[in-house]
Amino acid sequence: MSATRRSGKTTQFSMAPSTRSLSRATGVAAAIAGALFIAVQIGHPAMDVSLVTTTDWAVRSAAKALMAALALAGITGMYLRQVRQAGILGFLGYVLFAVGYLSMLSVEIVAAAVLPALAHTAPGYVADVLAVAFGGIASHGIGAMQTVFVVSSVGYLAGGCLFGIALFRARVLARWASALLAAGTVATLALAVLPESFNRPLAVPTGVALIGLGISLWRAQPAQSDDDTTSPSAEYAAAQ
Repeated sequence: MSATRRSGKTTQFSMAPSTRSLSRATGVAAAIAGALFIAVQIGHPAMDVSLVTTTDWAVRSAAKALMAALALAGITGMYLRQVRQAGILGFLGYVLFAVGYLSMLSVEIVAAAVLPALAHTAPGYVADVLAVAFGGIASHGIGAMQTVFVVSSVGYLAGGCLFGIALFRARVLARWASALLAAGTVATLALAVLPESFNRPLAVPTGVALIGLGISLWRAQPAQSDDDTTSPSAEYAAAQ
């Protein structure tokens, strides 16, 4: 930070981004994550070992990994924007949801970088991983991937529901999108009894919710903008 004295006044210049700009950036990240979450569902082929080595698989897996990273940034911005209003429920929801997205990011990195290499040498393992990923049962053990899938599912379902409820109660961001986030994540539980064809459509509500919350976060005004906050050092320098 540098200071320049002109006409008895001190003007300070800071290279650090403002709270408002960071909040807006996370809002954009959430909106993009929601759009990607919807986009990767369009025309998604059936999950099969033969798909793992295709360009389609690589592109979709990379897009899902990017989506998870952007969603993590987005929900972090949402939580920090209303940390006081969200309370303990918001904290618990955020932590669980963040763990869910971190696990999802790990899964997609493995899907993009590891599974294609194993598709020819260990097709049985790959088939078991795909089966467990969509709620099936593996014929053989899949090691730590089983734990990652469980953590991802619990974090996404429980975290999304609690976080959505906390956002709805906080009344800072769009309440319709908050309610849709809670309902959309919980709705995936229905996949246990619904045909696999419902897997893709049931992801759309959560994507729409992330887009709505991201736009709402981008438009929301901080309680006190950085431009209106004067540090004690700046007050002292201006008084000299």
